[in-house]
Amino acid sequence: MPSNSIKSLVLVLVIATAGCATNKEDLLTHGDRTMQDIWRQQTADGDGSAVGRQLLDARQSLRRPLTDADIQAAPAEQARYTRTAANEIQRQFHRLPNPDLVMYVFPHLAGSDPVPVPGYSTVFPLYQRVQYAMPGERLENY
Repeated sequence: MPSNSIKSLVLVLVIATAGCATNKEDLLTHGDRTMQDIWRQQTADGDGSAVGRQLLDARQSLRRPLTDADIQAAPAEQARYTRTAANEIQRQFHRLPNPDLVMYVFPHLAGSDPVPVPGYSTVFPLYQRVQYAMPGERLENY
């Protein structure tokens, strides 16, 4: 039995050392090109080819200047996303009712030395946390 465990240990060591003996340059050859060279070749930057011209034309169409209509429409479009006092007071998530429970504690003795505690009432909420409704789920007031 001990010979089997020694053989398996030797086999694991041989495999581990063989894996570390590989050469990085053999596995990951990259040549003399840099990332900038690859980028320029793939985007046809500066060589005037048809593909490069199409890419440049597409970029230029995205860089169009704003027209007067765009400038006039911008405030109305942005108003939906702007926070104002009017839209801040409207709640989107309404609170769900959390009724108060009244508990009466009877007179009792408390502590290691029995000290009398008079009876009293206490109020606590039914739920531990405040619960909120999804938008549109609860619209009536309570």
